[in-house]
Amino acid sequence: MSHVAFVSHGGGPMPLLGDPSHAELVSTLKALPQQFPKQPSVIIMISAHWETSGFEITAAENPDLIYDYYGFPDESYQFQYPALGAPKLARDIADKMEAKGTHIRLNEKRGFDHGMFIPLMLMYPEANVPVVQISLASSLSPDQHWMLGEQLAEALPKDALVIGSGFSFHNMRAFFAPKTPQVKHDVHAFQTWLDETVTSSHLDLNEAKQRWLHWSEVEGGRFCHPREEHLIPLIVCHALAQKQGRSIAFSALGVEARHFVW
Repeated sequence: MSHVAFVSHGGGPMPLLGDPSHAELVSTLKALPQQFPKQPSVIIMISAHWETSGFEITAAENPDLIYDYYGFPDESYQFQYPALGAPKLARDIADKMEAKGTHIRLNEKRGFDHGMFIPLMLMYPEANVPVVQISLASSLSPDQHWMLGEQLAEALPKDALVIGSGFSFHNMRAFFAPKTPQVKHDVHAFQTWLDETVTSSHLDLNEAKQRWLHWSEVEGGRFCHPREEHLIPLIVCHALAQKQGRSIAFSALGVEARHFVW
């Protein structure tokens, strides 16, 4: 069984620029590989920053980095993370998923976005593990992405590490607005709901899936995610892990946030 983690990757390149409001995020990401018994043979990355019509998978030998953030210091556009791709594995995954009824197009040109390289520069700074990145479908459908996770569980090498890269809170306006008692209440309500959904031993997988299908109706849901692309990788990870996980709580940019590990 692959190891699985969902990480909240922070604001653009800020985790690597010494920003004080990212200190806990940085320390928790650096410590995360200790949760896994050995170095993975490959990292399968599902980033909030790549959406396509249907699903795609990177199939380049040496993908470039995509500096998909704006208005940061020059050094932010000079980061290097020379991880290799794994085109043969990408084709194998695509073939296995096709057999299960999910089409994943090979993309031999796309590089790695900051949802990939920012957390991995902290978790695996040596860049010595090959990486394959899978897109989100632009539908952002919880049901479609839960099915993706379920099917991927049987299509990956046993010693793969799957990382969903998003943010458990992603309301850009609220990040930089006053953290009023109402804001803190709404954030806490949803982070608590996430903890229950992903970690409660009283829920079976089908009950967890049903909760995900209605996430936007729960208290704080739409406030925390006006648009859900940073939440969807967590749904993929939960379905792929096929069990309940553990929560890592921290603060970033002045709000309560989570990583999850299985």
